[in-house]
Amino acid sequence: MFGGGGDSGYKKLSTVNRRMFIMTAAKLVIFGGIITRLFSLQINENKKYLTLSDKNRLREWRLPPVRGDFEDFFGNKIASNLKVYQLHVVPEQVEDFRYLMIRLRDILDIDSKTFKKILKKRSQQKSWETLIISENLSWDQFAKINFYLHELSGAKPVLSVARNYPYDEKFTHLLGYVAQASEKDLIENEVIKKSHVPGLRVGKIGLEKTYENQLIGSNGIQRYEVNAYGKRINQIDFVEGKKGTNIKLTVDTEIQAQCNELLKDKAGSICVMDIYTGELIAMHSSPSFDPNLFLYGISHDNWNEILNNPKKPLINRSIQGLYPPGSTIKPIVALSALENDVISTKFKVNCTGKTEMYGQTYHCWKDTGHGIVDLRKALKVSCDTFFYEMSRRLGVDRLNLTAKKFGLGEKVFNGTYNEEKKGLIPSTQWKKNALGRGWVLGETLITGIGQGYMQTTPLQLCLMTAQLANGGFKIKPKIIYDKKK
Repeated sequence: MFGGGGDSGYKKLSTVNRRMFIMTAAKLVIFGGIITRLFSLQINENKKYLTLSDKNRLREWRLPPVRGDFEDFFGNKIASNLKVYQLHVVPEQVEDFRYLMIRLRDILDIDSKTFKKILKKRSQQKSWETLIISENLSWDQFAKINFYLHELSGAKPVLSVARNYPYDEKFTHLLGYVAQASEKDLIENEVIKKSHVPGLRVGKIGLEKTYENQLIGSNGIQRYEVNAYGKRINQIDFVEGKKGTNIKLTVDTEIQAQCNELLKDKAGSICVMDIYTGELIAMHSSPSFDPNLFLYGISHDNWNEILNNPKKPLINRSIQGLYPPGSTIKPIVALSALENDVISTKFKVNCTGKTEMYGQTYHCWKDTGHGIVDLRKALKVSCDTFFYEMSRRLGVDRLNLTAKKFGLGEKVFNGTYNEEKKGLIPSTQWKKNALGRGWVLGETLITGIGQGYMQTTPLQLCLMTAQLANGGFKIKPKIIYDKKK
């Protein structure tokens, strides 16, 4: 009995020892795992968690790039920048969006119409996209927002820049204008995409668009220490952005303003060019509009007023308007006829006020006629009959070649303005290709006085006249001042 009991006790003791060993081993494994994890957290992943900790107290703001200026020939700023105060909100970072909006409405005294517009815009955006509450806060409003920032979790006051056009409508068609970057802008231009911040303005037309990559500049960076409410306590770091390139133009502000005055309440274009260099001294299209209206989002009423104006202020008539050149083409017709030995300087025509040809009557502008006229007199009095006869002998194809030498029928700005129109100087081959019909003699006659199919822009006619005035020396229009010349 005693021996048997001893065996049983020994077995129990052995079982207890085994269990204690297992438990002790398990504790050692668990403890070792904890030690290993703590070592990993403290040593191996120290930088990771330090970064995460810093993110809880540090905030980084990408500042909008400062756009380069446009200057006239004498260094006057015709497009520059202003500092503006804005208020941004990222909805996904806001615990109670409705409460925040109500507080902002009270603090900024936002009217009901604007408030509804902001809420509508919020519903159309993704939750992580920045919602711009105001793009142009007054200093008092900006100060109030910063004062109440501890109770406005998610609100972000921002110091930004906005384009300023000090001469209002005088340079609109020449410079173009800027407006908020669209999805299309981000897709098509990698520079805009790289520099994008909420509310970024980019060129939409004109020189602002053509030279976007040089003008846009680079972003500055601000890093701040913030408290638990997101309020800035201390600036940790600041990396200054690089301002975009300033671009100097050949235009003269005073002459540009005078052109604006001459075309006041009229639809038209004035182009002034240096006949030897091709530099544009002025280029104004009327009616115009104030590009500053687009800076913070043009109002519905202002947009409709521009859009529905029968004189079409959105069209840059200098390079987009296509018109029959009329009698301004007559010196080119005369030059082409002389170059091709069709007439001599002694060639004369008896103008009776009309010309009969194949059952058609072609009238001179003077009903009673000009009598016998030579080339000099025909140019002086703009006798249509003389040019009917001269163009009949010349033919439209030879006229086409001469006209193109003087810049007609082609874009003359070589890509400076994307919206520039080509115009049209007709030929027999053009009509056959475009209209599927043959050329007739009567069309040659009316082409000789600048009518019919012929279409030119005011700038093309300015270039043509400049080349005639300089003795036929070929020049190219330019509006960007070249320091190397």
